[in-house]
Amino acid sequence: MEVFKKWLNQTVELELSGCTERIIGELIDMGSDILVLFSESKFIYIPIHHLQHLNLASADLQLYDSSRNPSPEQDQISYRKMLMNSRGIFTEVSIGNKHSIHGYLTGIMNDYFIFFSPVYGSVYVAINHVKYLIPYPPNKTPFDLSQDHFPVQPAALPVSRALDQQIKKLEGELIIVNLGEKPCHAGLLKTLENNILEMIDAGGNINVIHADHIMTIHFPNK
Repeated sequence: MEVFKKWLNQTVELELSGCTERIIGELIDMGSDILVLFSESKFIYIPIHHLQHLNLASADLQLYDSSRNPSPEQDQISYRKMLMNSRGIFTEVSIGNKHSIHGYLTGIMNDYFIFFSPVYGSVYVAINHVKYLIPYPPNKTPFDLSQDHFPVQPAALPVSRALDQQIKKLEGELIIVNLGEKPCHAGLLKTLENNILEMIDAGGNINVIHADHIMTIHFPNK
């Protein structure tokens, strides 16, 4: 994307929607819908649609390493291609406000992907709500777990191509949305109708959530 080329090889600060802290790193690559920053020995892949503000970092924060060149495939990278290339690689996925999950991307659907986490099990992650992804080196495993905890477990249920169709299959199941950020995010999914979820909490109260605000779904004890 032409507008970002002037920032290549420079350290920038990014403000992202849904993130309380700015991201600082060297801009090393870009595509039509994604930016790639290098910071503290990590590559950070950031979907552009969450970008609220970008500016050049102050001189004391400039991190450029002249011995490392940006990727030669600047015009080829995209968010979906990055997701495809991340399958089976230990990855951190941020959904904002310091909420991240660590594990392995196992399947990519139309508007969500399936992510296996040693902590949460199989998680459905809405593609449009991902703030950034950080792939880890090939020899890293989550929490330094031994290989006895792997291979990655498959999803327990058959999956649909669209997230709303998959949610519909979960009616009558106990689910946790958005990593349980709020008490109303855990309960029995009563119904999904016209993009509105009705969930029953432990006390029997009905809570209503619009499906557009669902970032993740996972299942207790699975």
